[in-house]
Amino acid sequence: MTIDIERGSVDRPALSRCIAVAPEEFDREFWGTKPLLSRADTLPSAFSDLMTEAAVDELVSSRGLRTPFIRMAHEGSVLSPSSYTAPGGFGAEVGDQVSSEKVLQEFAGGATIVLQGLHRTWPPLIDFTRRLVDDLGHPIQVNAYITPASSRGFDPHYDVHDVFVLQIAGEKHWRIHTPVHVDPLRDQPWGDHRAAVAEAATHEPVIDAVFRPGDALYLPRGWIHSAEALGGTSVHLTIGVAAYTRADVVQALIGSLGDVAALRSSLPAGLDFSDPAALKSVVDDTLAAVQQAFADLAGHETDAVVTVSKSLTSRFASATRPEPVSPLATVDFISALSEASRVRWRGSLHAAVELSDDRESVRIRTSTKTVALPVEAEAAVRRLHEGGEVALGELPGLDAASAVVVVRRLLREGVLVPA
Repeated sequence: MTIDIERGSVDRPALSRCIAVAPEEFDREFWGTKPLLSRADTLPSAFSDLMTEAAVDELVSSRGLRTPFIRMAHEGSVLSPSSYTAPGGFGAEVGDQVSSEKVLQEFAGGATIVLQGLHRTWPPLIDFTRRLVDDLGHPIQVNAYITPASSRGFDPHYDVHDVFVLQIAGEKHWRIHTPVHVDPLRDQPWGDHRAAVAEAATHEPVIDAVFRPGDALYLPRGWIHSAEALGGTSVHLTIGVAAYTRADVVQALIGSLGDVAALRSSLPAGLDFSDPAALKSVVDDTLAAVQQAFADLAGHETDAVVTVSKSLTSRFASATRPEPVSPLATVDFISALSEASRVRWRGSLHAAVELSDDRESVRIRTSTKTVALPVEAEAAVRRLHEGGEVALGELPGLDAASAVVVVRRLLREGVLVPA
């Protein structure tokens, strides 16, 4: 935890780097509701540790990126991948590897470079993204937009996810307009409202500002925006947050209706699905069955909560990644385990710790596996799950030899990492 005297206690440090208000105020006043522009002099630090112009050159020239980790656009139009990729040559027989020469030609001609999925390819952003996911509780992706002087990458549009914009280098003129479709879902892109978006962009902007290095913007999904580089190359990060919605809760509840007998029966033979009149009685009966199922769930709130919890936990785990592990270093660490060795729970690894039904084992259940250990290890596992570094000799309920056996297993399973 860090403490900022001016802004009070900060318990979500990654989020706090992106906003000029306390996290609690952000949650209450801005999250999913309205934009927040935070100037560099109001933020704890700049963003040069996350991305630089030199890092962009390294990614384009030396990292062997392939599509879809890069794309390019010019004056609102996305370029064909063949205009910036080429075969990888001997030893890398792929046809869509980024060509630094082609990228140079297109960029010098005014095209914007978009580096996509940096939360998977650039180490500083891999770590930062994981921490921001912990702070916000929603899946996150990170792209970089590199725009040459006085160029516009994309037409006014809205995103179907919330974004944080972090200005890295250069200056960019942003114009933000109110939504024409509030809180769009992922299958409701701006192209479905193209005319309304274009018309809204002619009105007075809510935010009309030049962003400079260190500035940050939070923008809820649906808010219309466009940006133009000024004077020189502009680099900014767009952090996309795929916020779960109440529609996701409804989908999770509906997913449990397969247990309702009235909904498992076959539809009538010969039913004409193109005839609304023929479907009316089927729809009426189905709605009645669904209403009854939801009424039954409302009488068993705990069951409904468990259903939603399992569904969203599974989705969240598949959409996010825990802290990476280091295979070689971990194996070396395992070979030298002793009472003095220190370990910790793997960062951002979401897991349930529970006793088996027969209470003879303790289980660690993640999205990908279940690790079972003798019940004697329960106190030690729960202590590790609490967080923080622990020496093997400090684990409760285990002697030295047993602690080594338990920790060795959890290190190999990727549940623990060396401290």
